[in-house]
Amino acid sequence: MVGPHARREAVGWLQTRDTSLRRACRLLGLSTATWRYQRRPNALNGIVLARLQATAAVRPRFGYRRLQILLRREGLVVNHKRVYRLYRDARLQVRRRQRKRLTRADRVPLPAPSQRRDRWSIDFMADTLADGRPFRVLNVVDDFTRECLAIEVDRSLPGARVVRVLERLQAQHGLPRRIVLDNGPEFAGRTLDAWAYARGVDLCFIRPGKPIENAYVESFNGKFRDECLNEHWFVSLVDAKALIEAWRLDYNLVRPHSALGGQTPHQFAMRSLGARRLPPARPDGVSKPEDLSLLV
Repeated sequence: MVGPHARREAVGWLQTRDTSLRRACRLLGLSTATWRYQRRPNALNGIVLARLQATAAVRPRFGYRRLQILLRREGLVVNHKRVYRLYRDARLQVRRRQRKRLTRADRVPLPAPSQRRDRWSIDFMADTLADGRPFRVLNVVDDFTRECLAIEVDRSLPGARVVRVLERLQAQHGLPRRIVLDNGPEFAGRTLDAWAYARGVDLCFIRPGKPIENAYVESFNGKFRDECLNEHWFVSLVDAKALIEAWRLDYNLVRPHSALGGQTPHQFAMRSLGARRLPPARPDGVSKPEDLSLLV
């Protein structure tokens, strides 16, 4: 099936062959009113296009649906069809990166968490500085609110460092019931195992070679790689820590999340606090809401 634009061109071609307008439109299934229609200039289109281009320049990895949510926050009442048309005409589409072909594996769905601090997911990532030196990243995500609780950056992150990060989060948010993680040596070692046993936290190890079983943090890793690591050139470890922490705050407080109905993870967490009281904090951890000064 061809669209109205292609049919209008076909009607014009038939008219050059001594075919009347009505007959050409009837043959191609096009209304004569549609053929005569001329798009009228709309002042709103110029405003929306200007904001789209400005926002896409700051957030080049956002698609038109997420950009539309940001426009609505600014007070521009515009539907997704208009946004998509202007987005496409301005050639703002996100360039898709080629992915490696992977073997098909059985997928084991994770049971959905029921409340905040029900389950966290943690995972490692790696990247390099501008001079070629590698560094590692530890991501901690709350599976219910989709909040990124911490992104720890350093050249080396052994098991003892993982425990220190979790202890810091314990003081800020309390402890989860479960933590989902892979079978890396930092996670499978005695240090983390002893810490979890002493605090009554269940460590849920995924099966080797089955990252889909840790889907929440793997999904976060993809966004983090696409929107932060691939978009910045880190000149030093200090620079990497500052840029990554700024992105983490933006992810929690500004970035719309499609799985949360366009809300940010922080908005969803605050609303869940209003709808359902958190379980009492463990005796060895202090539970409190996030510091709202981060919004300033």
